[in-house]
Amino acid sequence: MVHSPFFKRVVHLVSVTHTALIRLVGGKGILARNCLLLTTRGRKSGRDVTTPLIYIAEGEKLYVVGSFGGSDTAPDWYLNLKKTPEVTVEVQGKTGTYLARTVDPDEKARLWPKLLAVYAPYESYQQKTTRVIPVVELAPA
Repeated sequence: MVHSPFFKRVVHLVSVTHTALIRLVGGKGILARNCLLLTTRGRKSGRDVTTPLIYIAEGEKLYVVGSFGGSDTAPDWYLNLKKTPEVTVEVQGKTGTYLARTVDPDEKARLWPKLLAVYAPYESYQQKTTRVIPVVELAPA
């Protein structure tokens, strides 16, 4: 599935709004539930870009999914962290530096049911595309 430029603009607007609301409530409450703010360095612009993402935690490590709604292209934030894996994460009102890496297939198989328990549509997103949707580990730097 390829998304139109209109879809990408809508996603951007929703992301900016969600990010502002999460920061407004200090990373707490229903708006921030199972949601973190990931800031990556733009691979083309060099500017910081913040994206709200659903996550699960295992100890200090956090895991997010590069689904982009089942698009055949990876989300920009994923392409950004592939170039610059050092990222900033805001979660539950706390900010830290993390190192990002794409998990291997065995790790993904273990994590996938946990991610689906938090956000079941990931499964339908994977069915919409031939792209293997990545799971990304964020480990404190």
